[in-house]
Amino acid sequence: MRYSNYKNTLKSYIKTNYKEYILVSLLFIIGIFIGVMIINNCKEQQTSEITSYISDFITKYKEIENINKTELIIESIRKNIIFAIILWIAGTTVIGMPIVLGIILIRGTFLGFTISSITITLGAFKGILFCILSIALQNIIYIPAILTIGVSSIKLYKSIIKDKRRENIKLEILRHTVISGLMIILLIISSIIENSLSANILKSVIKYF
Repeated sequence: MRYSNYKNTLKSYIKTNYKEYILVSLLFIIGIFIGVMIINNCKEQQTSEITSYISDFITKYKEIENINKTELIIESIRKNIIFAIILWIAGTTVIGMPIVLGIILIRGTFLGFTISSITITLGAFKGILFCILSIALQNIIYIPAILTIGVSSIKLYKSIIKDKRRENIKLEILRHTVISGLMIILLIISSIIENSLSANILKSVIKYF
């Protein structure tokens, strides 16, 4: 029953804010394309340095016997929480809205840059397979979480512009804080998946790359 209520609440939230979700999704996708274009327009020397870095990483990863996953998970969780807090802080101010949208664009750029770099280094088939095994699982949770924080920030911004009463501002900031808190939980889950499940899968097949 509770699961059904949560599911209906989520559907209702997405339906109510679908325009905001379209906006942040487009920004993220544009960021991915920018990342791909950056790689495609790199000079030969820069491309060589990037491919050499990735090749060295894969080689070293193959040689690692035991990985301290606990430390990796803790560090990943720390970074994701800091990132979410920055988004939350920026989202609670009117002047911070461009920062929120800029961060989402940059995150998309990083992802596009990473995928494109790996694909160029390993080739299309192996590159895509490597990306699926190493970054896809956690991003299924990570991307919707940061987009939702972005949507919540936009909704807060619109609400403050529309109604500047102190009571309304307090209520909307509280709502934004609750949503951001829930998304932090998802980001923590994403960190665990990244450094446990994805790491285990990648470690078992890394020898084929």
